Amino acid sequence: MSTPAIGNYQVIGTLGEGAHSTILHIRSSNDGKQYALKVVPINTKSDQKYLEQAQHEFRVAQMLSHSNLIKVHALETPRDWLFRIRKVHLLIEYVKGQTVDSIKGLSVPRLVQVFAHVAAGLSHMHARGVYHADLKPGNILVSRTGDVKIIDFGLAWVRGQNKERIQGTPEYMAPETARKSVVNERTDIYNFGATMYRLTTWRLPPLAITQNVRQPVEPVNQCNPQAPEALCELIHQCLEFTAIRRPKTMSEVQKALEALVQILVRRPEDRLEAMEW
Repeated sequence: MSTPAIGNYQVIGTLGEGAHSTILHIRSSNDGKQYALKVVPINTKSDQKYLEQAQHEFRVAQMLSHSNLIKVHALETPRDWLFRIRKVHLLIEYVKGQTVDSIKGLSVPRLVQVFAHVAAGLSHMHARGVYHADLKPGNILVSRTGDVKIIDFGLAWVRGQNKERIQGTPEYMAPETARKSVVNERTDIYNFGATMYRLTTWRLPPLAITQNVRQPVEPVNQCNPQAPEALCELIHQCLEFTAIRRPKTMSEVQKALEALVQILVRRPEDRLEAMEW
C-alpha cells in the first residue's frame, strides 16, 4: 500500500490529536528531513477562531529562537476550488520523544534538569515580550536524547497586544488570571510552579479559579520525600497566591534550578541523555 502524501511530504504516522487538530509525522520528499505537521480543519464560520489561533501561533514562534522552544517553520492555508481556506498546516520541528507527563518514574535529578531547561525557554520568551500562558506537563516534550522543548504557543500573549479573552488550563492557571484575566511574567511563574508541583508530587495544587482566599498547598516534601528542600521551597514560592510574593522574574527561577542541577546531577546515569524508555 502506498504511503499517503501531503504536497511534498510523505505521511509516516500520527503523533497526536487535539480538540480541533491532528499532528502528523511527515518526511520531506525534497531533503528527507522529518517534521511534525499540525493540521487544523476549517469547515465552518465558527472555525475561523482556529485559523486565527494558528496564525497567532506562527507569528509568536517567529519572534522566538531558543533550543528549548519548539520551532515552527512555516504556515500554509490550502484552499478549495472557491479559494476558501479549508485547512491550516503548521510545519513544526519534529522531536522524537514524549510529553513529560507521559514519562513515568523520572528521578528528581532528571526532573530538575527538565525544569531548568523549561525555565531557560520561558526566560527567553519573557525577554522577547511573550508569555506562554498555558504551560503544563502536556506542553513539554522530552526527547530520547534529553532535549527539552516547550510546545504550543496558541494561547501565548504578546506584551502590548490587546487580548479580548484569556484562556488556559484551569488546573495550572494563576489566581489573578482566573479572576482578573491578568497574564504576565508572574502568571507564567505560577503556571510553571503548578507544573513542577504536578511532576514532583503527581498531585495538583488547589484550583486557583475557585480561590477567593489563599488555600493551603500540601507541602511538596510530604508528597515526595526525595525532593530536596531547595526545590520544595522554590515550587512553593512560585505557587504563592499573591503574585508579588512569587519570584520577580523567570531568570531568578532559572538560576535557582541550574544551581540545583549542579548539586543533584553527580552521576552519568542521572543525566537526561542517559534515559531509556
